[in-house]
Amino acid sequence: MECRNAGILRQLNFIFCDGCKATEILWSNGLMKKLVIISVVCFFICIPVIILYIYGRSLWFPIYLKWRGLRTVSEVQQKIETDVLKRLYQDFNQADIQLPLNRLCIIGLKEEKKLEIWGMKNDTWIFIKEYPFTASSGSLGPKLKEGDRQIPEGIYRVEGLNPNSRYHLSIKLDYPNPFDKAKGKIDGRIDLGGNIFIHGKAVTIGCIPIGDAGIEELFYLVNQTGKNNVMVIIAPYNMRNKKKKIVLDEIKWKEELYNKIKKQLSEFQKEI
Repeated sequence: MECRNAGILRQLNFIFCDGCKATEILWSNGLMKKLVIISVVCFFICIPVIILYIYGRSLWFPIYLKWRGLRTVSEVQQKIETDVLKRLYQDFNQADIQLPLNRLCIIGLKEEKKLEIWGMKNDTWIFIKEYPFTASSGSLGPKLKEGDRQIPEGIYRVEGLNPNSRYHLSIKLDYPNPFDKAKGKIDGRIDLGGNIFIHGKAVTIGCIPIGDAGIEELFYLVNQTGKNNVMVIIAPYNMRNKKKKIVLDEIKWKEELYNKIKKQLSEFQKEI
């Protein structure tokens, strides 16, 4: 056992000494010094760059967009503000509500092809105005998969604003939301689709277009209100004033979804 241990120690000593000699050779030739210098320089350059990338997006991202010839949300907001406020003045004056809104709700009615805008005042939802869909696709019923051309149905949040949309401007919704994902998992549906927007122009394969003037106004209101203070309800039809039977035998959770939408819509009643 002692002989074996002694052999191991000699091997370790050889490796250690051999490693030391190799290090000495590298150092004497200046290679090790260069490696150390390069490592130190890389460390002090990479760390600030990583920190700037993660925490300094507000500083470098506008520069990056300008370099690519793109616009920021704030640039678009500033550019459209004067015209948008002129167009919205009468609607807000008639609704007896002022900007900025503390909460905003967007209601999409698929059968009626209308998008309603509501603002919160004294804990009460006030109707402001509505926009007609400039195009539509699919039929009544929720979106189930990628490529089905369906406009989703449910209660959604705003995920982001796109000032460089091919459709003038656009507002991205958080479809599929947790409800959509849960039902997709139960049904065994994997590809639920995505990239659902409210946007300008007059074309769609599952989004809600309201024309360029309409999306400018809504883009402005959402940005000013703050996306976390915006709710989006998309219903198959106006469930507040009528009842309609929609045959969707393949969707076992249809009633659960529609009861959820109907309950949320009940908060939004127009004054007669």
